[in-house]
Amino acid sequence: MHAGTYEKLVAFFAKRKNEILHEWADKIRITNNDPFKESVLINGEVMYLLLMRIFSDEGKELDNILRELALTVAKQRVKANINIGDFVFNVNIGREVTQKYLFQIESTEAEMRTYIQQMNYCFDQFLYYAVSFYSENQNQIIKEKNQFIDSTHKDRLTLLGQMTSSFIHEFRNPLTSIQGFIQLLKSDYPNMKYLEIISNEIEQLNFRISQFLLLSKKEIIGKDKTKFSLNLLIEEVLNFLYPSILDSKVKIIKEIQKDDVILIGYKDEIRQVLINIIFNAIDVLSPERLNPTIIISLGITDMNQVQIHIANNGPEIPSNLVNTIFEPFFTTKTLGTGLGLFVCREIIEKHRGSLSCISGENQTIFSIILPIER
Repeated sequence: MHAGTYEKLVAFFAKRKNEILHEWADKIRITNNDPFKESVLINGEVMYLLLMRIFSDEGKELDNILRELALTVAKQRVKANINIGDFVFNVNIGREVTQKYLFQIESTEAEMRTYIQQMNYCFDQFLYYAVSFYSENQNQIIKEKNQFIDSTHKDRLTLLGQMTSSFIHEFRNPLTSIQGFIQLLKSDYPNMKYLEIISNEIEQLNFRISQFLLLSKKEIIGKDKTKFSLNLLIEEVLNFLYPSILDSKVKIIKEIQKDDVILIGYKDEIRQVLINIIFNAIDVLSPERLNPTIIISLGITDMNQVQIHIANNGPEIPSNLVNTIFEPFFTTKTLGTGLGLFVCREIIEKHRGSLSCISGENQTIFSIILPIER
């Protein structure tokens, strides 16, 4: 297309500039609380001049100028915190009004097709750059906000740990005294009813307190790791939970080898993990469920590790919650704290192991992997 045709086109748009911009300004959307509402009209005029330039020099170096304008507008839209949809609407109103006047020019069908293609290229590139820059800026803001939320959340957990560490110690002291007096009563009155139930409930309460204390410390101060038999520990845990097992009519199946599996670590903590997971399994197995069963199995891996599977035939955990159940304060129980499984994973990872869960329609399995003492 020869230069004279473009000169005619540029002259037409220069002559009708105020008319076109006025019509565009009447149709666009600008909210009163937009801090850059005056810049919207200025940016519109700059865009109009760029559009004239694409017809005057066939778009030479136009891409860089479009990019710079789009970046400026995107930053304004981010700061204004206003729906990007209004911006897209305004740009397309500019396209619509420009095309309306474009059809008033006397030209051949081929020339008009070229005009429209170049006009659309200008608007499309501008929209692409502006929305891309806007999205990048918004994503950065969201990322920074999430980092702030995560940091604040961790600070709260630390504060919670410090508070519970001192606060709950005040509960543990009288519990120790009560447990001591229960032992004296057992000795003096061996046939007294309910002493065993009271003792068991005190142990359960002490166990819950330990969950909160572990939030504030990664290691137990003043306590050394010991060697212990995992087989015997499982028996201890099942004896401890026997009243709950009996009350819920749950069948326990043990698939445990005779040879002792020896671990090194904090026995009380591993005991707490086993109690928590088995007790949770008992809790989800209602008496109405057909043949409620918990299967506890041990296996040795090729990496000299022990794998403990605790499986139950309770309801399936939805796939979107399988990983979430290990997050602090997540619970589906009305009176739950949401700390049980979180503390369990903390303990297992501290012992250089892993804790995971898979759940299906017929079975939910909690899998614990721990290194074996060589």
